[in-house]
Amino acid sequence: MAKTVRVAVTGAAGQVAYSMLARLASGEVFGADTKVILQLLEITPALTALEGVAMELEDCGFPTLAAVNVTDDANVAFKDVNYALLVGAAPRKQGMERKDLLGMNGQIFVGQGQALAKNAASDVRILIVGNPCNTNCLVAYQNGKAIPHDRWTAMTRLDHNRAAAALAKKAGVPNEVVTNVTIWGNHSNTQFPDFTNAKINGKLATEVITDRKWLEETYVPQCQNRGAAIIKARGLSSAMSAANGAIDHVKTWLRGTAAGDWSSAATISKGEYGVPTGLVFGYPCTAKDGTWKVVEGVKLDAYGQAMFQKTLNELLEEKEAVKHLLPG
Repeated sequence: MAKTVRVAVTGAAGQVAYSMLARLASGEVFGADTKVILQLLEITPALTALEGVAMELEDCGFPTLAAVNVTDDANVAFKDVNYALLVGAAPRKQGMERKDLLGMNGQIFVGQGQALAKNAASDVRILIVGNPCNTNCLVAYQNGKAIPHDRWTAMTRLDHNRAAAALAKKAGVPNEVVTNVTIWGNHSNTQFPDFTNAKINGKLATEVITDRKWLEETYVPQCQNRGAAIIKARGLSSAMSAANGAIDHVKTWLRGTAAGDWSSAATISKGEYGVPTGLVFGYPCTAKDGTWKVVEGVKLDAYGQAMFQKTLNELLEEKEAVKHLLPG
């Protein structure tokens, strides 16, 4: 008998979800031997559009898609789910920073954290995609603490993929030979895309790309502000690449990281690298047997330490801004 997984996706009528759902349904993520039940959540005014998305999913005829359920009730959407991808959030528009979204989105994740704790399967794994995703994850986790802390993650994989691709482009090499990339801290324009520990064909990236000025003054700001550049160019926030980052995050969570390499994930800190316990912080992580583990002992030079502190400070400020949403 085929295994069945239930996957909840919030904001399911939106652009990011639209770029994601067929890949979740097709067998790409969970395998050809696994049936997928999609449990799609939207706000009530968007339900008609979501019904259209459900029709399209059915019309794809995927052998792995067992059912598509559409609802505006988080308790229904999260019932018995094994994976929850929280995509839905008020979108960032041109000129906005993620911190501007804190008040708009925090309350959503209070309710969703509570609904997950009440309804999800005991093995649930959660990825927050909706921005500002680190602090949204903090709010959801604090309101859903019945779910173990290691099941909660926020997405830095989009930034990781961007950072790796930019190094590959500069070095004139294929994307797959860039390894050991880390996005430290926040999924925002304070993030630190760590080029000092990244490798290209097994060599330190700084030995392959020797122009330190370019790395600090072009590469880092490009990675930090890529989302804003995409909004400026297309008038809409990243959808295809964000969906791809989420898919990659889940696939790595399921299948693990390659030997000698790591990925980037924002996890609930246990105090690693001096980050206060409980903060949702982007780290270099390995994945094995469905569990993320922070890679210890990665060294940062003075520049990297300053960048690390800047993104940490921002996350502490964001936590302070949502403290009224955190129980206890």
